[in-house]
Parts: sequence; C-alpha cells; structure tokens
Amino acid sequence: MYKLRNSVFIVVLLIIGISTWSCQKSQADKDRIAIEKYISDHNLPAVEYSTSGLFYVIDKDGGTTHPNAYSDVTVNYKGYLLDGTGFDNADTIKLNLGQTIFGWQLGLPLIGEGGRIKLIIPSSMGYGSRSVGDIPKNSCLVFDIDLILFN
Repeated sequence: MYKLRNSVFIVVLLIIGISTWSCQKSQADKDRIAIEKYISDHNLPAVEYSTSGLFYVIDKDGGTTHPNAYSDVTVNYKGYLLDGTGFDNADTIKLNLGQTIFGWQLGLPLIGEGGRIKLIIPSSMGYGSRSVGDIPKNSCLVFDIDLILFN
C-alpha cells in the first residue's frame, strides 16, 4: 500500500510539473501580447512585418527610394518602452543601419527619405535578454523615427 501511494504521489507531481511547464508562455508570446495591447490601447493602425512580431505605422512614406539594411542613415528618433518611459532620443544623427538593432534593420527600409515611421519592436529584435542602460531585459521597444536622408 505504501509503494502504491508513493507511486501515485510521484505521478501526480509529474502531471503537475508537466502541466505547469507546458502552460508557460514563451518570451515571443509575452511580447506579442504586450505589443498587441499597446497597439489597441493607443488605437494605432499598425501592420505586422510578415509574421515577425515587428509592427509598424508609417506616418509619412517619404521618397520613392528606400535604404537597405546596410545604408548609412541620418535620422531623428525617440525611443521608449511600451509604458511610455523614454530611454533615448537624438536629432540629426548618422548611423549605419547594419549596426543597429534588427528591428531597425527590418523597419527603416519601409520608408524613403523624408519619411516617418513608428516601429514597435519585440525584445528579440531589440536587446533580447540583456539589460542595456535604462532598458530592462526582454523589453519591447517603440521608436518614432524621421528618416532625413540615406546613402
């Protein structure tokens, strides 16, 4: 009888453990939920870039030619977390797009010179599980970017 109770106890613990493990959401799932809530709360007409988890709103298309992921770009931008906490901004800064976070590399080529875009970036396309400055690990990021020029 004692062995049977132990066996039942072990089986119950295994079932609870497996159920708990399988119910945990991945970071990508958590990001998607947070980003979709942000989009809904701010009533944004955001579009998802393919099925990547990156969302964007083009406020102004800009010119007909667009930068690529390795272009040198001159931009104005403001970066903030989904809760509105600002962490960075710059006016007329020149960057190589290939040396920026992946969310910028995918999103900025969607507009041309003179364009304006809002990028809502999942943590995996930002800084991932690393804390960087005032940005906590696993943070979704929002950027308002004006593309002044590129080459």
